[in-house]
Amino acid sequence: MVVKKASLACTICGSRNYSIAASKSRTQRLELNKFCKYCGKKTLHKETR
Repeated sequence: MVVKKASLACTICGSRNYSIAASKSRTQRLELNKFCKYCGKKTLHKETR
């Protein structure tokens, strides 16, 4: 079975720091506060495909 992957990108610098398994049942994109190693602080990360 193939698992689709998506990544979480920082909204400030745009770097893709985290990867997650994407589900088709979710209609909206995931938004989380995660640590960005390039910005050096916790920022909002949005799901990209």
